[in-house]
Amino acid sequence: MAILVLFGSMTIFLALSLPIGIALGMSTAIALVYTNSIPLIMIAQNAFAALDSFPLLAIPFFMLAGSLMSYGGISKRLVCLAEAMVGAVQGGLAMVTVTACMFFAAISGSGPATVSAIGSFMIPAMNEKKYDHDFAAALTAAAGSIGVIIPPSIPFVIYGVVSGVSVGELFIAGIIPGIIIGFSLMALSSRVAKKRGYPISHNRMPVSQALREALWALLVPVIILGGIYCGIFTPTEAAVCASVYAIIIGKFVYKELDFKTTYDAFKDAVLVNGATTFMIGLSMSFAAFLTMEQIPAKICSWMLSLSSSPVVILLIINIFLLIVGCFVDNISSMIILTPILLPITNQIGIDPVHFGLVMTVALATGFVTPPYGANLFVASAVSGVNMVDLSKAIVPMIIVMVLCLCLFTYVPQISMALVWLLR
Repeated sequence: MAILVLFGSMTIFLALSLPIGIALGMSTAIALVYTNSIPLIMIAQNAFAALDSFPLLAIPFFMLAGSLMSYGGISKRLVCLAEAMVGAVQGGLAMVTVTACMFFAAISGSGPATVSAIGSFMIPAMNEKKYDHDFAAALTAAAGSIGVIIPPSIPFVIYGVVSGVSVGELFIAGIIPGIIIGFSLMALSSRVAKKRGYPISHNRMPVSQALREALWALLVPVIILGGIYCGIFTPTEAAVCASVYAIIIGKFVYKELDFKTTYDAFKDAVLVNGATTFMIGLSMSFAAFLTMEQIPAKICSWMLSLSSSPVVILLIINIFLLIVGCFVDNISSMIILTPILLPITNQIGIDPVHFGLVMTVALATGFVTPPYGANLFVASAVSGVNMVDLSKAIVPMIIVMVLCLCLFTYVPQISMALVWLLR
């Protein structure tokens, strides 16, 4: 009965459009009152204890780094480099958008941040070249989801903290799948461009010049990932280094960070991080109540009673995650569902790093699935395309992402090859 009260009240609160953090906190409080065995102070205690975590500090600093790079001209140079590399074919601007999102994904770790940074340049550019407005916005929203798959990735940090899995190994596991999703979206873009007659971009910078101007921007993922994998610093320390590097490059090299833009970058990062931290804390309290009531163990037993086949179990889990992603935020879903689903995949012999990748890709698809698609909201705000048209235009991209998810789920060598090589 506790399960019904907990999830029933949460569903009602979400249907009433309450913020996800408040919905999680209130549903936990109602369930505690109903069970009458655990004091309400548990919510505050678990929220504060969960946030008192060194690995979680990586999240605000990666957010700050992404914001500083957007304001400091780094994202602009990445767009120019992408255009110089792939803009020479029909529909090249669409491919530039995907490529630029892949570059920025290796810096920001956030899907909505990637959509905002790249979309503010590329959506108007595509519209100017007579691309359909809904297609331009939908493609940017879908490509932005790569931001949480190619490392560094905020959901990978969350999964690592909750599950105890190495964040560094999760980062390694995301490299090849992120690239595959990017190339898949580029292939779709090329097909759509030829069908609709989108033009070729002619005003491109030479590759050598674009590479020279973007060199300082391209060093960011080298510093972050190289430092982590060489054992020089932790993911949290890497996020701090990325923030400091972004300030130095934006201020002294690209000279686009003055007092006002630096203030705006910090303000954006603080506002997003405030909402995210509030949500993470109450999500942890929600997850703690699940564990106290042994809800994950009960769900695990029920699911394993349906089938003992890993193929069937993974299919059920993926369908479940895709549905959850339509309604619940990526970070909250990761915190709540990891303690429930990880024991199930452990029982059927799935590597927890592989499952972390699968879970992240499935929930990343939720960034672009209505009604609760964070990337859709950002793309709609940047482009001015209404949510109904955007939701229709993004269906082909969702299909591509789901097909990629199935590939990563049932061919673990794709994500795990580099991990096994470096273990």
